Parts: sequence; structure tokens; C-alpha cells
Amino acid sequence: MTAPHQPADVERMMAPEDDMDRRHEKLVRITQSLIRHIEDLPGDTGVGYAQFQRAAVLEDEVRARTRELENALDLLNASNERLSEAWREKDIARQNLANAIEAVQEGFALFDADDVLIMCNSRFNALLPDIVAGLKPGLSFDDYLRLAASSRHLALPEGTTREDWIAMRQRRHAERHFILTQGMAEGRWVQVSEQRTADGSTAIIQTEVTDLIRAERQERGRLLSTQTRILQATLDHVPLGVCIFDARLHLLGWNANLTQMLVLPRSRLRAGMHFDELWQQLRGQFVFPAHQGANMLADWVRSVRRKTAFEVELRRQGGKGSYAIFAQEIPDGGFVMSLDDITDYKAAMQAIRDANETLEARVVQRTLELQDALASAERANASRVRFVAAVSHDLMQPLSAATLYVGTLIEEVTEARLRSRLEKTQRSLDSVSALLEALLDISRLEVGQAALSIEPIALAPLFRQLREEFTPLAERKGLRLSFRPAPATVLSDRIYLRRILQNLISNAIRYTDSGGIMVAARGRPGCQLIQVRDSGRGIAPDDQGVIFAEFRRLDSKASAAEGLGLGLAIVERAAALLGHRLDLRSAPGRGSTFSVEVPSTGLGDRRDAASPPAEPPGQDRAIDRIALIVENDREVTQALSQLLDQWGVAVLDVASGEEAVALIEETGVEPDLCLVDYQLGAGMDGLACLRALAPLLPQAAGRCLITADRSDALLQEAARHRIEILHKPISPATLARVVMPAIDD
Repeated sequence: MTAPHQPADVERMMAPEDDMDRRHEKLVRITQSLIRHIEDLPGDTGVGYAQFQRAAVLEDEVRARTRELENALDLLNASNERLSEAWREKDIARQNLANAIEAVQEGFALFDADDVLIMCNSRFNALLPDIVAGLKPGLSFDDYLRLAASSRHLALPEGTTREDWIAMRQRRHAERHFILTQGMAEGRWVQVSEQRTADGSTAIIQTEVTDLIRAERQERGRLLSTQTRILQATLDHVPLGVCIFDARLHLLGWNANLTQMLVLPRSRLRAGMHFDELWQQLRGQFVFPAHQGANMLADWVRSVRRKTAFEVELRRQGGKGSYAIFAQEIPDGGFVMSLDDITDYKAAMQAIRDANETLEARVVQRTLELQDALASAERANASRVRFVAAVSHDLMQPLSAATLYVGTLIEEVTEARLRSRLEKTQRSLDSVSALLEALLDISRLEVGQAALSIEPIALAPLFRQLREEFTPLAERKGLRLSFRPAPATVLSDRIYLRRILQNLISNAIRYTDSGGIMVAARGRPGCQLIQVRDSGRGIAPDDQGVIFAEFRRLDSKASAAEGLGLGLAIVERAAALLGHRLDLRSAPGRGSTFSVEVPSTGLGDRRDAASPPAEPPGQDRAIDRIALIVENDREVTQALSQLLDQWGVAVLDVASGEEAVALIEETGVEPDLCLVDYQLGAGMDGLACLRALAPLLPQAAGRCLITADRSDALLQEAARHRIEILHKPISPATLARVVMPAIDD
């Protein structure tokens, strides 16, 4: 007889892949089989009952298991329902996003963080219709670039291949954000903007800007046409023959006088004609001087940098007439050339030379007469000096009264028009007063009537008075006027020493267009060297010997209200009368330094010595410092200058190391602090500049190298030459640390 099935056997009959209904069916069949087996047993009924009882227990377990399976199935069905709902919501959101992107007026595409196309709207690359079919989700960005480059509607810049265009877009794609304008076929344009998102995806927006670019070009063309007409009208009005060439030596414009002087039909000259054609006409019609042939003109035209203008005089073939050619470079790399008929001028010069030869004989005959006349003139001049000395003082009285009356009226009048007229009247009266004072000083000095009172003079109070007097005048011209504190006492005449400094400062302000003026006193053995330095126009060596003469002004266009050229004459004569040595160091474009050597008492200014210490940067108090800035970036120079100027530091700035060395050598400026940029472009670098400046600077002068280079080699090289390095970007606190030693001193 077969042994009854055990529960373990039943478990093995239940296959894991059976569903709940299948398991239930198997359990029912097992139960029925067990019942039949028990009923068929012939013997022991107790065993059958045990088998039946076991079957009942098994059935209960099956029911419990079935309930668990039903619960699991319910949970699974609920999860499936929620998942289906989520998928439906995702599809709806995706469709809404697609609809929104499609509604955008610009072309739009979105690539994921792996540079794979997620979606794009129908306007994306609409101007490249032959590639639109290939724009499908899943397309990589590199494949998209190759697809776009293959379009026949893509317009590439001249000299750019499709591979170059792809490489350019790949480089720009590496940026987080960029915008470029891309040309298309039929003269259309698209602005492409790429923006990287926070998750690394890339959004691309394409906007057609054809109408905008066309409108800008039309407006630019209209302006260019207007400017061309104005230029042509100007050229036709000029009496010279004028022509203008661009950087490629192609003719841009000319006037009718040029064609007349060259004896050419006007149609012979045409826009775009190369210079060589005009050069051939010049060689054929004119004779160049032997030392300055036609080839020199051609060499000048073809030179890369035309630092100086070209000028030559020539004659027309056959000797009929003299002409002059003058050529000057223009900012865009081209040049303008003029042809002038100087025949009449040459004839006039020859006539003058003939007249001079005739006059030489007459001059010899009249030399004795002139000597007598000179003696009479000297006597008359002495009378004039005495008269001016006597009358000028009397004239000052009513003039002073008139000035006071006008000042009173200005305070009382409220109407702007009348007040403006009164202010102009007062300025005119002030100018007349200054002129009369200068005439009076000259007269007294000439006749030796200047009464001197030599006494100890503290320089600090004198400097404060001069600062208060001239600061408003300097500010009206936009200039910086600074005074170096001078705790010293000198021996001089108080009135004439003040007048000397007044004239030097006034002269510096008048001939300085930008920058500033500094007044300083430097101690020398037995004396104080008072210097007035400016960043003005400078004085040529040939003019330095005549500027101290009366009624001589280098600025011939200045009005009489600006002075009669007596200021420096008074300075020279007063200094000679006082026995103070006067010195001048200047160069054109480098400013001027006037120095007066005044004997020192050997004692400091006790009143100034007891005054409170200098205030820190940021206060309205000058710091005893002069800073030299060597920087070829104007924005950086301006920022440094403004900050130092707020702290009261006098600033000198140049754009290269060569200019810095030339400035120190020519003007004798002794800066206390040098701020030099390391990379100065062509020529010497900042380190070489500081090494070259070292012999020209005071031993205590600070030398700072400004650089973004943090290499050990540069640090060691700077340390070897005792140069301090200031790393970019420089903070105000760092700059203040460099300036602060001046305050501590």
C-alpha cells in the first residue's frame, strides 16, 4: 500500500509559477485523493482519520495562503493602477511641454547632459529645410553639427570651410553661454543662443534677425553716404590737390584741384585705383630732387608704420612751376596726400632774398644812426619804467574799488543774466589787476626800487596759503594741485618769495591741460630746494632761454586776459635780486620742473612740528609721496590714479618702461613710490623697467611690480633685486599698505 502524502510533498507539488487558481485546483484534488484513500483503507480506521485530519489542516493552510495571495494581488493591482496614472500624467506633461515649445516664436531645441537631442520645435533650423527631416530625438550634438554643416542653405564666412565651422561650434559649445549671428542663404541671418542649464543640459534658441540686420546696414549705408558727400564737399573746397587712400593703398576720394594739377581728365581717377597708377603720373609729370627721389615716396607709402609725415618739393617737367607734396598717415592705416602749387611762394621768397641783400648795405649805413637811436630809446625806456612804477600803484586804487563794487552787485543781483555779466566783468577786472601788479613788479625790479626784508619764513604756512589761493583755479581746469608738507624754515623776503611761487604755480596751471601740479620742498645741504612740477606741455630746449623775457609767451593764441608774459620775467628778476638760484628742467610732452634754491636756517618749523600727525588715506590731507605709475592699460591707470589722488598722493603716469626712464632722466622727478606693471607689451617688461629706474631713484623709494604671475622664478628674480611684488587683483588695503610708510615717516 502506498504511503500517504506528507505536507512537504504537497509543498513540492506547488510550483512557484502557478497562479492562485491553479494552486487552489491542486489543493482540492489532493484533498479529494486523500479522502478516497482513507475510505479505501481496509484496516486501521484511526490511521484514516489521522490522514483526514491532516488533510483538513492542510486545507486551512491553503485557505490562509490563498488569502495572502489575494491581498498581494490587490496590492499589485493598485500599484499598477497608480503607475498607469503616472504614465498618463507624464505623457500629458510631455505633450503640454511640446505644445508650449511649439508655440514659441523662435526655434528651440534641448540637448541633455550627454549632448543627445531630447526635443525641438518645428521652427528649429527652419532656414535649413533640407536637414529638418534628420532632426529626431536621440541625435547627438556632434551629428547635429555635421548635419547642419551639410546643408546647402548654410552660409559660411569667406575662407571658412565646413570643418572649420564645425570646430568653431564645438569650441563655443564648451562655453556655458554664448551668442553668435549665423548667415543663411538668400541673405538671411539667424541669431543662435546656447545656454547651459543647472543639470548640464543645453538649450538652444534660434531667432531670425534678417530684418534687423538689413535695417542696420541701410542706416549705416545712409550715414556713410552722407559722410562721403560731406567729405567730398570739403575736399572740393580745399585749394590744394588732395587724395585719400585706404590701408590697402586704394584710392578712396579726391578733389577736382588734383586732376587739374596733374593735367588729367577727371574720369582718369576712379575709386579703388591703386596708388601705383597715381605714382606713375607723378613720376611722369614732375622732377623729384636728387636726394629725395620718387622711390622714397613709394617706400614711405608702403612702409608698415609711417611715424612721420612725408614732405618734398618738386618741379614740373620743363621747369614750369614748383610744387610741394605732403603725405600724412590717417588712423585706419591709410594716408592722405596733398599737392600744392608753391610757384608764387617760391617767387616771393626769392624776392625777399633779393631785398635782404639790398637791405644789408643799408643796414651797415644806418648802424651808427641806430646806435644813437638806441641810446635815446634806453633813456626813454628808463623814463617809461619810472612812469609805470609811479602810475601803476595809483591805478590799483580805483581798480580795487571797482572790483569791490562789482562783487557787491553780484551778491545783490539775483537775475541769472545780469549776474553772469557781472561775474564776467569781475574776472576782467581781476585780469587787469594781475597785469598791473606784474607791470609794477617789473618796474620796481628794473629801477632797483624793490625793498627787501630778509627774515626767517616757515614754508608750511606759506604752502597752505598758496594751496587755498590756487586750488579753485586748478579745479576749474580739472587739474590736481598738491603740496608736499614742508616742516622747514628759510631765509628770504616774504613778499617776493611768495610772488615767485605764485607766478610759477599760475604759469604751471596755465600751460597744463591734464594731470596735475605738485609743489614740494626738498632739503639740501644749507638750503631748501622748492620745486613746482607740472605734467603740462613742456618746453623745448630752444625756447627755455627766452621764456624769462618780458612779453614772451610760447602760447601765441592766448588772450591778453591770460597775461602779458611777465610772470616768468618777474620770477627771474626777483630770484636774482634775492640771490636765489633758479633752475628749469623740461622736455616737450614731459612737463616742466622749476626749482628755486633758498637758504635754510637749519631749524624746522616749530609750529608745524607740534601739529597733529598726518591723517590716514581717505582724509583731505596730502601725503608726502609721489607715485610713478607705469601701466599700458588706461583703465587700470585711471583707477590707480583716482585712488591715490583721493589719498593726496601726487601721481605721474606713463605707458611704457622706456617712457618712464626718459621722464626721470629729462625732468629730474624723484618719485617715492613706483608701481610698474610686469607685462607692458613691446619693449622692456616691468622688471627691466624697475632695474633701469633703480640708479635714478632715491635709495628709500619703494619699487613694486604689479603682476598676475605667481611663479617661483619671478618671485626669486624680484627678491634678488629687492623689488616687492603686488599680485593682481590689487585691493585698496594692499595699496594702502604700500602708501602707509609715507604717513609713518
